[in-house]
Amino acid sequence: MPLKGKTFIVTGSSRGIGAAIVAMLLEQSANVFGLSRSTGAINHENYRHDNIDFNQTKELEGKLKAYIKTIDKIDGIICSAGVGRFGGIEQFSFAQMQSMMNVNFLSQACLVRLVLPKIKQHDRGDIIFIGSEAALEGGKNGAMYCASKFAVRGFTQALREECSKSGVRVSLINPGMVKTHFFDDLSFEPGGNEDNYIEPHDVAECIKLILSSRPGTSFDEINLSPLKKVIKFNHGD
Repeated sequence: MPLKGKTFIVTGSSRGIGAAIVAMLLEQSANVFGLSRSTGAINHENYRHDNIDFNQTKELEGKLKAYIKTIDKIDGIICSAGVGRFGGIEQFSFAQMQSMMNVNFLSQACLVRLVLPKIKQHDRGDIIFIGSEAALEGGKNGAMYCASKFAVRGFTQALREECSKSGVRVSLINPGMVKTHFFDDLSFEPGGNEDNYIEPHDVAECIKLILSSRPGTSFDEINLSPLKKVIKFNHGD
């Protein structure tokens, strides 16, 4: 197993895509440090979870610095934490706008900044962001969500250029609609047929491919889409 004994940080680790990534890494005998606001149900000898709220930016840097010091070696980080809120821009308060940028981009970029020196110590490593199809094209009622994901995409493109000489690979995965709890509080969701959505483990398999590839190969960006894009609207919309 190419990932056996390696150590990874996974954000948004308690459910959805993040939980699927953690499960995949543990199956590959990796060591996983999970970060998320809620604890989740994962219990494994090679897994440690810590509660972090990526919207609490004032205390975040200090907490993350102390956290990283507790990890001896870091081979990679997968940034999967994210929130979604949709509607016309005038329906957003400033606090809601700021929260989305904090969680989806700024706080995780801060984490990468702090983790990167430790990854570079080993002359190779991986930084992977979970983006979105919303990072590829703006859409109605998605101004703030798209903005946060466009920020992630631009960040990974620039960071890739900065890190290539150090042996650190930077990748971005842009899924379409994934069948997770992400849609629980939204007015829409993917259609009910299996070809209308992506499963979390589909994204995790992409992560495994990236991490298992030879060091000289970099997956810059992977776009995942359901075979048939069908949106189901709820709550009378």
